[in-house]
Parts: sequence; C-alpha cells; structure tokens
Amino acid sequence: MRETFREGRLTTRALRRGVRTHPGETYAGGGDPALLDLVTEPFDGVADTRERLLALERALREREDGRAAFLTVYARVTSAVEAGVDDGRFADPHWVARYLVAFADHYRRAFDAFERGDLRRVPDPWQLAFDRACSPDTLVLQDVLLGVNAHVNYDLALALHDVGIDPERPRKRADHRAINETLASLVDEEQELLAARYAPGIADIDASLGRLDEALSMFTLRQGRRHAWRGAVALSLGRRVERPVKWTLNAVSLGTASAVLAPTWDERVAARLRAAERGA
Repeated sequence: MRETFREGRLTTRALRRGVRTHPGETYAGGGDPALLDLVTEPFDGVADTRERLLALERALREREDGRAAFLTVYARVTSAVEAGVDDGRFADPHWVARYLVAFADHYRRAFDAFERGDLRRVPDPWQLAFDRACSPDTLVLQDVLLGVNAHVNYDLALALHDVGIDPERPRKRADHRAINETLASLVDEEQELLAARYAPGIADIDASLGRLDEALSMFTLRQGRRHAWRGAVALSLGRRVERPVKWTLNAVSLGTASAVLAPTWDERVAARLRAAERGA
C-alpha cells in the first residue's frame, strides 16, 4: 500500500509540476560518428556490454560531455554485476547475464536516438536526463540521479519483461534482489569516482542535499527496484496492460525527476551549489 501511495504521489507531482523535456533546447543531436559507433549495434553479451559502456564513458569524458557522469556509475555497476555472474553469486547466472545485457540495451537505444536527434524514439525520462546533462545548469549529482531514475524507474521493468520473469519466478526475484547488495557495496567508491573525475566538492553537495548513499538507495535499492519488479509482473499479464503500465512508469519517472531537480529551481541556490560542487 505504501509503495502504491508513493507512485501515486510521484505521478501527481509530475502532472502538477509539469516536468517537461525540451527538444533541441540545448542539444539538437550531435551525430558524433565515434559515439554512434559504440551504440548503434545491440550489445553482444556481458563482456561486450561492459567494454562498450566503458569506451563510451571515456569518449564522453574526453569531450567534457555531462552525460559521462551517469555512465561512470553505470559502467562500474555493470562490471560488478558481471563479476557476480562469474563468481557464482546468483542462483541463475545465465538469466542475470541476459538481464544485464537487456537492461543496458534500453540505455543504448535511448542514447543512440538522442545522439541522432531522433527524439521521437527517446523515452521522456531519458530525453529529460540527456537534455539536462548537456546543459550547464545541473549539478553532476543531479545528472547522475536523473540517469539512474530514467534507467531504474523506467527501463528496468521493461528489461525484466524482455528477458522474462517466468518460469521459476521466486528464484529470479531472489537474483533481482541480490543485485541490490552489489549496488549497496559500490556507493562509496562511486562517490569517490565522481569527486575525482567531475566534482571535487561533491561531498559538500552530498551533505547539503542529503547523503548520496541515501539518494541512490531511494532510487535504486528500495522503491525503484521493487517498483520495477511490480511493473514486470504487471507486464507479464499480457499486451492489454502494456500501455497503462508504460504510462505509469513514465509518470513515476518524471515525478522522481522533479524531486531530483527541485534543489536547483532557485537560481541563486543553484549557483551556490554549482560553485560548491566545483570545490570553490
């Protein structure tokens, strides 16, 4: 009941706040051949997924592209889950491997469409996340959380449906939940990576906006991943529920994005936070 209330509240927030994407406002589609070469073709297995995500993250960092920050976190998570597959940490490692690749393919398709400027193929949460990351207005921490939000609150239920949660649903759910332990173990390392590569003052921002581990936990470990599993269960009921489920995923994601962006709606506060994040 509490989870349903949360989703309803986030949906209402999205509708009331009017969180919208801004097609072409800051990025009309660069069509960078080097970037597109990394995302045009579907991922071919776990190793290919990891290698291409890492290559894309390096390429974006070299270009000082704000989309790199989310990938720094995501590529590290992918590597850690891959290690868990290899180490026998999961009851059904083959299913987890397919899950990892299918999940990453949702990100890949969104990035590819955005980079080409084909915004009709970019889900709203990703269009918002990419658009804001390509602007100078958001904090690095917000860029990361907007990406986490789009990927977990929107993509994850769809990826779980792609690979299937049946047969042996309880076993698959246990593996889905086991990934949470991997995510939890990486939070401090991820914060250090973000500070070293993008924002030396991110620890101060962390203290101002609420600890990063709590924020990531809210979006990825607790409500977000449980919300995704419930979405996959609903999608397993058949095509007749697909449209309302996707509408709910979209609305919850945009409502969560509204919460992520809220601290910087006041430009005076935003300017001070950006200076703090830079270590000024």
